[in-house]
Amino acid sequence: MNGFPHSLSRRGFITLGLITALTSAIPFETMGAVRKMITPERSLSFYNTHTGEKLRSTYWCQGRYVPGALADINRILRDHRTGDIKKIDTKLLDLLYVLHGEFGTGDPFHIISGYRSPKTNSLLRKRSRGVAKNSMHTCGKAVDIRLPGRKLENLLTAAVELKRGGVGYYPESEFIHVDVGRVRYW
Repeated sequence: MNGFPHSLSRRGFITLGLITALTSAIPFETMGAVRKMITPERSLSFYNTHTGEKLRSTYWCQGRYVPGALADINRILRDHRTGDIKKIDTKLLDLLYVLHGEFGTGDPFHIISGYRSPKTNSLLRKRSRGVAKNSMHTCGKAVDIRLPGRKLENLLTAAVELKRGGVGYYPESEFIHVDVGRVRYW
């Protein structure tokens, strides 16, 4: 006997086939991201380059988001020009968590831009043609970041490989943009 059940029903055989097909279709890189997302705690560290504020916060614990930690993150990612605070999409936080995990560092993300009020976005659009009219920043769904001690190109590559949303590369300003909109690159 080889241990294989002799009476595998047709339904059982089809189910086994579907499970095998689905799990073999998941890219290896994605499996790592899935593994990171099932940890009991998720923490992020930030340094706001405009205000000098630092934050390390466990925003996910015991199977749920931590409201106080989310409020702290919303505050550090606020529009530094107006002081306006917006709820940051938790999908963006989860993306940052997985992205940070790719580098095995305790260093904080340096935040260049988090939430942007419509007023700030309009001001920036007048100064630069690279600012979108309907920027994901105005919805709390985007951040511009760098990770000290890590090459910007490596951060870019890791973000692109995650395929979780938009990724922009701004080498002259030394940051990348990540958002949780549709997958696209520039």
